[in-house]
Amino acid sequence: MTRLADPIEMEVLSNQLLAIAEDMGSILIRSSFSSNIKERRDCSTALFDAAGRLIAQADHIPIHLGAMIGAVETILARYDLADMAPGDAFVCNDPYLAGGSHLPDISIITPVHHEGRVRYFCGNIAHHADVGGRTPGSTSGTSRSIFEEGIRLPVIRIARGGEIDEDLIDLITANCRDPEERALDLRTQIGANRRGARMLLDLTERAGSETLGRAINDLLTYTRRRLASRIAALPDGAYTFRRDLDDDGYGGDTVPIVCTARVDGETLVLDFTGSGPEARGAVNLPDSALKASVYYSVKAVLDPALLPNQGMIDPIRIVSEPGTIVDPRPPAAVAARAVTSNRLCGAVFGALYQALPPQEGMASCNDSTSATSVSGWHPRRRTTYVYPESMGGGAGAFADRDGQDAVHVHTVNSTNLPIEALELEYPLLMDEYALVPDSAGAGTHRGGLGMARQIRFLEDGTVFSARSDAHIVPAPGVAGGLPSGVTRIVRNPGPDGEELHSKASGLVMKAGETVRVETLGGGGYGPPAGRPLPLLARDLREGKVTRAAAERDYGAAMVASALALDLG
Repeated sequence: MTRLADPIEMEVLSNQLLAIAEDMGSILIRSSFSSNIKERRDCSTALFDAAGRLIAQADHIPIHLGAMIGAVETILARYDLADMAPGDAFVCNDPYLAGGSHLPDISIITPVHHEGRVRYFCGNIAHHADVGGRTPGSTSGTSRSIFEEGIRLPVIRIARGGEIDEDLIDLITANCRDPEERALDLRTQIGANRRGARMLLDLTERAGSETLGRAINDLLTYTRRRLASRIAALPDGAYTFRRDLDDDGYGGDTVPIVCTARVDGETLVLDFTGSGPEARGAVNLPDSALKASVYYSVKAVLDPALLPNQGMIDPIRIVSEPGTIVDPRPPAAVAARAVTSNRLCGAVFGALYQALPPQEGMASCNDSTSATSVSGWHPRRRTTYVYPESMGGGAGAFADRDGQDAVHVHTVNSTNLPIEALELEYPLLMDEYALVPDSAGAGTHRGGLGMARQIRFLEDGTVFSARSDAHIVPAPGVAGGLPSGVTRIVRNPGPDGEELHSKASGLVMKAGETVRVETLGGGGYGPPAGRPLPLLARDLREGKVTRAAAERDYGAAMVASALALDLG
């Protein structure tokens, strides 16, 4: 908490560092082969110093933050800086061996040398559509062990002195369902870091190594001080909130995710004692994903403009119980960890909002991500394809406005795969892509609506899997607002449609069959009777709320008045 050496210098150079991280991300997205990276942007980039401190992360996927930190920490624990040569690069993905998040998220970390010493690390992480395992997509919610989920990579050199290890590339890709796609994306990741290293060295030469190091220290100090002041402004005390998963992947009782936020001066402790036991399925949350979820949540609630770097991390302490769903022991399965990550963020949000004035709070969001994986034979490419997709839902309502419709919330921040790209890339058709009426919680301000995607399979033998939640537990409202609807996944929707379990895995489909996913909305804020009639009339006119649901939640008299106002 020392004085800043030069605030103006810090501001200028910190923006240049962030620009380097963002440029790395842009290169990675533009140059990648797979639709999951080039279209859905399921990747992240970051810069670290030689001590492993996070300097800057581009604005991509929040859950990736913890995995890149874990990768750098593992590298520094295993290798001396003196043993790293210019042009080296490291690859890893394993949650237990290398601080990863889940196996499809592969990190590439590249040391950056200046004047003969490692000064920095450039890092990126990308979600690969498949890394092997029992089920195409490597994200089955019903895996019982990490050994079922794909190839496990501890920290390994994938490049030495600038030369890529082709044998290692072959080993990794031979364990995946689309080797060409994996090889090309891995090479792109290596190249993005090389580009970042060149930009970082150019900045070091222009600014001077000592000046840049001083600016980095100022940046981390400023961020730490700023978050500490936000925490100190909260009333001291303990605030507890609970969100529940539908089950642990294999049915049964709901699984609690409990967060107690303890505020004591400038110290914030997030305690997850009381959360459910380690899951039988793959919804366990590994350490790096737990940390990333917490860091994101604190930033989002207390200071959304706070820069993501080591200074944001230092004032926060996390407490968890080993052997629970938020602190699993190896070899517990973790492929569907995003389900629990988003629910945990909802618990952290709910706890922290209790320490804020009511007008600054919001109802619960969908706090989930409904992800699907589709795999089959690609007739044009003459290989097996794997198409992953994660869907958003409704955001919670605020004290002064409705929640947003059809958005990702919390730690999943990828875009959707556009219909044009989907139908061009894969033997699939999109029958419908729409909002889901009546999926939001009613209130003075309505929650956001969920979304629907209905896909038709064009080839026999197509394999479909899902990892989802909130099919039973909705998003609760606040201050009298009502809860949302729930998520549904239906095979061949219609009179004879089959409702699928949230973790349906490995279903083999025939040509012409369809699957429809409808996600939940967000919770409402304030009693429904307080909703302004023009807003209710607009919802009815736009089809976001049906008349039957509106009469159920707002009352027949209020609906009649809204319709009369609209007609007038």
